[in-house]
Amino acid sequence: MIDDLWYKNAIIYCLDVKTFMDSNGDGVGDFEGLTRRLGYLAGMGINALWLLPFNTSPMRDNGYDISDFYGIQPSLGSLGDFVDFTHEAKKHGIRVLMDLVVNHTSDQHPWFKSAVSDPRSRYRDWYLWSKTKPAGADEGMVFPGVQKTTWTRHPKAREYYFHRFYEFQPDLNTSHPDVQEEIRRIAGFWLELGVSGFRMDAVPFVIQRDGARASHDLHYQMLHDLRTFLQWRAGDAILLAEANVVPKRNVDYFGDEGDRMHMMFNFLVNQNAFLALASADTRPLVKALESTRITTETSQWAHFMRNNDELDLGRLTEPQRQLVFEEFGPEPRMQVYERGLRRRLAPMFSGDRRRQELAYSLMFTLPGTPVLRYGDEIGMGEDLSLKERAAVRTPMQWSTERNAGFSSARKTFLPVISEGPFGYPRVNVADQRRDPNSLLNWTERIIRARKECPEIGWGTWRVLKTGSPQVLALRYDWRNNAVVFLHNFDAKSRTVTFGAGSEDGKLLANLLSGDSSQSDGRGQHRVELEGYGYRWFRVGGLDYIQRRTK
Repeated sequence: MIDDLWYKNAIIYCLDVKTFMDSNGDGVGDFEGLTRRLGYLAGMGINALWLLPFNTSPMRDNGYDISDFYGIQPSLGSLGDFVDFTHEAKKHGIRVLMDLVVNHTSDQHPWFKSAVSDPRSRYRDWYLWSKTKPAGADEGMVFPGVQKTTWTRHPKAREYYFHRFYEFQPDLNTSHPDVQEEIRRIAGFWLELGVSGFRMDAVPFVIQRDGARASHDLHYQMLHDLRTFLQWRAGDAILLAEANVVPKRNVDYFGDEGDRMHMMFNFLVNQNAFLALASADTRPLVKALESTRITTETSQWAHFMRNNDELDLGRLTEPQRQLVFEEFGPEPRMQVYERGLRRRLAPMFSGDRRRQELAYSLMFTLPGTPVLRYGDEIGMGEDLSLKERAAVRTPMQWSTERNAGFSSARKTFLPVISEGPFGYPRVNVADQRRDPNSLLNWTERIIRARKECPEIGWGTWRVLKTGSPQVLALRYDWRNNAVVFLHNFDAKSRTVTFGAGSEDGKLLANLLSGDSSQSDGRGQHRVELEGYGYRWFRVGGLDYIQRRTK
C-alpha cells in the first residue's frame, strides 16, 4: 500500500519536451532546454510534470510509435541529460511522470522486425496475428475517418497483424507473460532514472486479451501486478490511467480496495464540463460528477480542460455533441475523428478572458487533481493548417523574439504561431510576466489558492442547491474545515440563494478577494455572480479557521 499520497494535492503540468524549449538551435525542444525552464514551472506552483513520449521513435505519431523503450529520441538529448533533468526537477520540488506506451510498438521496433522475419522468432507471439483478415477488421478504429482497418497484412510475415491505432503501430500481445515481464522491466528502468510514476496510455486496450478478438476479456490482474511492482521498487510511484470508460467500469481500474490504478483521467466529467460551458446548463455535469464518485482512499481523479489530443466528445449524445460543436468548433476543419475538436481552449472561447478563467477555476475546484497543459496558462491558440492533432501541439511561446523565444533555428520542426490574436507577438510569457493582470499571473494566483484548499484533493464533496441550473455550487469537507465554490456558466449575471451546508456556515470568506458573505436569519446566503463569474469561499471565515486550528 502506498504511504505517501502526494498526488492527492498535486498540481500537474503536461508538456512535450520537443515543443517546450530548444537549447541547441536545431528547432526541436530538448531536456537541456526543459531543465532551464524548471524555475519558471516551480515559480508558477507546479509540483508534478507529465512528459509526453520521449523514447526513441520514427516520429510518425508524435512519439507514440516507440522503437526503443529504453532510449531517448536523439534530438531530445541523452540518458545523461534526462538524469540531470530529473535531478534538477527534484531540487525544485517537482516530481516527474512519463508516458508508459505499451499497447503497441513502432513497426520499426527490433521486436516487430524479428517477428515478421521469422515465424519461429521468440517475438512472433509478442504480437497478434491472423492468417486471414478477421471479421470486424474494419470496425473499432481509434481514428475513424483517417484509419481504415485494425488488421493489416504484412507481406514479409504473410499474415495479418492487429493494430488498434495506425498500421505502423502493431499491438503487443500483452496477455503473453514475457510481454508483461518486459513492461515491468521498462517501468523499473525509468524509476531508477528518477521518475515518480507513469501516465499509462490506452489502458483498456493494454489489458484487452487477444486484441479485438472474441470475448474482449480484460486482464485487470495485470494492473494490480504492475502497481505491486511499482510499490516494491519505489514506494511513492503512481500510475495515472488514460481509460475513457463508462462509470460502472471505474472500480475495475481503481480496484475494489484501491489497489490498481492510483489515478484516472475523468473523461466523462471533462466532456460534460464542455457541454455545460456550451449550454449554460450544469445538470449533466452534476450527473457526471455523481456517477464518478470515488470510495477508496488512495484513488483519485485527474481533471483537465485540454490535453495533447483532440477534445473527445464521444460520451455525449449526438445532440449534445452537436451543441458543443456549434458553440466551440462549427467549422469542419476544427473537428476530427467524427467525435472531437482539435482546438485550444482560448480560441474556442474567442479569447474571452472571463470564460477562460471560469473554465480553469472549475478545473482547479473539481474533486480530484488538476492537470494543466503547457501554454494554456498564457492562452495559446492552435494552428488549423496542421494535420489532425498537430494543430494543438505547436511550440511554447516564451517571448517576442524569433520563433517566440522557443528556438534560434531558422525553422522549427512544427511552426510557431506567429499571426493573429494568438500569435506570439501578442501571446507570450515575457509580456504576461510583466503584466499583473495577465492570464499567467492569474494562473499563478489560482494555483496558490488551490494549494491552500487541500479539502479539494482530500475531502468529501457534495453539490449544494442554488435553485439555478446555470450555477454549480460545490462544498468540500476535510478535517473539520470546509470550502465552497460557485461557478456561473451563463453569460448573464445570476443571483443565487443557497445554504452553506452546516451550522458554521453563517460566514463565508472569499479566498480570491476581500469580501465575504453573511447568511440571513434562515442560514441562507445570497450571492450575485456576474456573467461567467466564480467565487471561492472558506466556510466559517478565515479568523474562524485560525481559532479552530489553534
